[in-house]
Amino acid sequence: MSGHSKWATTKRKKAAIDAKRGKLFTKLIKEITIAARQGGGDIAGNPRLRLAVDNAKAANMPADNIDRAIKKATGELEGQNYSELTYEGYGPAGVAVLVEVATDNKNRTVAEVRHLFSKYGGSLGETGSVSWMFERKGVITLPRNDKSEDEMMEIIIDAGAEDLQTEEDFFEVYTSVEDFEPVRKKLIDKKIIPDNASLQWIAKNYIKVNGEDAEKAIKLLEAIEDCDDVQNVFSNADIDDSSIS
Repeated sequence: MSGHSKWATTKRKKAAIDAKRGKLFTKLIKEITIAARQGGGDIAGNPRLRLAVDNAKAANMPADNIDRAIKKATGELEGQNYSELTYEGYGPAGVAVLVEVATDNKNRTVAEVRHLFSKYGGSLGETGSVSWMFERKGVITLPRNDKSEDEMMEIIIDAGAEDLQTEEDFFEVYTSVEDFEPVRKKLIDKKIIPDNASLQWIAKNYIKVNGEDAEKAIKLLEAIEDCDDVQNVFSNADIDDSSIS
C-alpha cells in the first residue's frame, strides 16, 4: 500500500533537522497524565498508560518525569486536568486537516487553532467536515537497523499487522485499531522495539501539493503542531519533498 501518512513522513524528515525535544516531552507528559487519570496509575492494568510510558522511554524521557506525571494524574501531586478534543478544517489547496488537542482551557485553544488556520490560508470547519476522509489505524514506527523490507514484511504479517511502508531509515507498520496493541506486544516480544506507536488518522486518499501551495501547507501544519495544546496533526497532503527546507 502506498501513500500512507504523508504528513507524518514529512514531519519525521523535518524532525531530523530541527528536533524539538522539549515540545515532544510536553506532549508525552500530557498523554501520560490523561491515560493515568482515565485508567489509573497501574501500568500493567492500563494499556493506554503502558503505551504512553513506552513512547516516553523511547524518546529518552527521564524516569522521574514519567513518575511525576503519573502521580499528578492520580492525585498524589497537584496537576492539571486536560480535555481531549478534535478539530477539523481545510488548508491551502483544499487539503484536509485533523487536529487532536489536550487542553485545560477549551475557549483559548479553539481560538488559537482558528487563528492559525486563518493566518496560513486555511479555515476551521465543523465537526465531521473532513473526518470522513480519514480512517483510524494503529501506526508503529520501527528503526530499519539491518532488516530488509521482505524480512520485516514477513515479521509484521505474522504478528497480525495489515501493511508496511518502508522509508530510508525507518519502517511504518499499519494495523487495525483492534490489533494495534497485540501487534505492538508481539514485536516487542521479538526484541523489535518501536521508536513510537500510536493510533492515528490516516487519509483514504491524498492530495499532491507542491510549489507555493506546499510551502503554505507546511507552514500551516507546523504552526498548528507548535501550538502548546496540540497533540497531533493529520492531513491528506502529499507534500513534495523538495518543498521541505
